[in-house]
Amino acid sequence: MSTPRRPDPVQPADDAARQLARALMAANHAALATLDPSGAPSISRIAFGLDPDGQPMTLISSLAPHFAQLEADPRCSLMLGEVGAKGDPLTHPRLMIRANARFVAPDAPDRPALRAHWLKGHPKAALYIDFADFAFVRLIPESALLNGGFGRAFRLSPEDLRA
Repeated sequence: MSTPRRPDPVQPADDAARQLARALMAANHAALATLDPSGAPSISRIAFGLDPDGQPMTLISSLAPHFAQLEADPRCSLMLGEVGAKGDPLTHPRLMIRANARFVAPDAPDRPALRAHWLKGHPKAALYIDFADFAFVRLIPESALLNGGFGRAFRLSPEDLRA
């Protein structure tokens, strides 16, 4: 006897889900999941921001393991959202984004604008942003899943994440 298939609890995005996802993307840090050389998952906390066009990005050092992991395999995932001061942690909104990493070349024409924009949201990065081992990485969304709290899950497209 086969088990009956359950209905998919994840809904298509609506305007409220898009708005909540975009609000979560205003974060200044995120969890980044990558694949290590053995193919095992690895996770790191990273500085996070949006470029002037609203594209997710980060600034990372080549000394960090996730730098080499993204160079070897650009597939990654991000988790954004914080647990509130009260209540069950699983009831607080969070956004998971499947993405591909694209490194910004040190001599890219848009790097100065990215640098200036990054420093507006991460002023302490002025201490290290120009070190040779640091690179900007765009995190190009492929898909996203928003858990807006109990019973509120939504699938989002890359277009849904854009303002």
